[in-house]
Amino acid sequence: NLAYQGVFGFDTFHELGLPDSFFGIDGVEFHGQVSFLKAGLFYADRITTVSPTYAREIQAPEQGCGLDGLLRTRAADLTGILNGVDAAVWNPATDAAIAARYDVASLLAKALCRAALQAETGLGAQDTAPVFGVVSRLTDQKGLHLVLAAMHDILAQGGQLVLLGTGDAHLEAAFAALAQANPAAVSVEIGYDEAKAHRIIAGCDVILVPSRFEPCGLTQLYALAYGTLPLVRRVGGLADSVVDATPQNLDDASATGIVFDDFTPQAFAEAIRRAFVLFARQDAWRAVQQAGMGQSFGWDAAAARLLALYERIVLPPH
Repeated sequence: NLAYQGVFGFDTFHELGLPDSFFGIDGVEFHGQVSFLKAGLFYADRITTVSPTYAREIQAPEQGCGLDGLLRTRAADLTGILNGVDAAVWNPATDAAIAARYDVASLLAKALCRAALQAETGLGAQDTAPVFGVVSRLTDQKGLHLVLAAMHDILAQGGQLVLLGTGDAHLEAAFAALAQANPAAVSVEIGYDEAKAHRIIAGCDVILVPSRFEPCGLTQLYALAYGTLPLVRRVGGLADSVVDATPQNLDDASATGIVFDDFTPQAFAEAIRRAFVLFARQDAWRAVQQAGMGQSFGWDAAAARLLALYERIVLPPH
């Protein structure tokens, strides 16, 4: 407490009417240091985060960042609600940034977006293997080293990659070198361009989101809306928004993408193999596209869940 007094003005906090407990184990004290986030989690009426799976994950040490014990004690008050997508911005039927506008009933027009993306990026005009896309911060947390490890297999099977992003220098350099060595199959732009992000989402067949952790994720939600299959790791909001193309899910038309579990090059490579196999079955591929485009991840649903939560706080049941 003496440390708090010297750094933060202990007397000032008391003048605000804060109880002594605020400075102790049930307040800002955090392993001998100060964390106002920890105090907020303790005193809040309710706690929200951006997906149901992430709400469970942060109650375990790996993703709890030292707060998992506290979050477990508040589990009954912790709610995960997926973020929403602005359909006025991310909608292939109205998107002015893409080469051809389309919807689930005119999905064949997506091929025009694919061809335009290949032409824009200097890739070969092939349609017999998937075009993979990455729109991401280039960090190990996003699993980009897994993409690098899989590129030999992707290229050997005729696949292509379009990447847009910026981040860690070693990843930027590795992807730039990959593009330089394979100019007809790999396009890399270091930076960010909102309109090009739309063209990549519309023009690719598969969007890669192999994250180590991902509280919600928006890229996979954009991809679903555009009939682009998300290939994701089963974590956080990715697990809550993408249904794996297992044989059973393909049979009942619930599959919307490809999902893998282990954060390893081997598991990611197997997911890539499954993408190639599914792409070769164009009827099944089309069904997965249509199922994804039929999902609703607009803000109306997310806002309704948040509003219901706020109403329970203000007007608790009698």
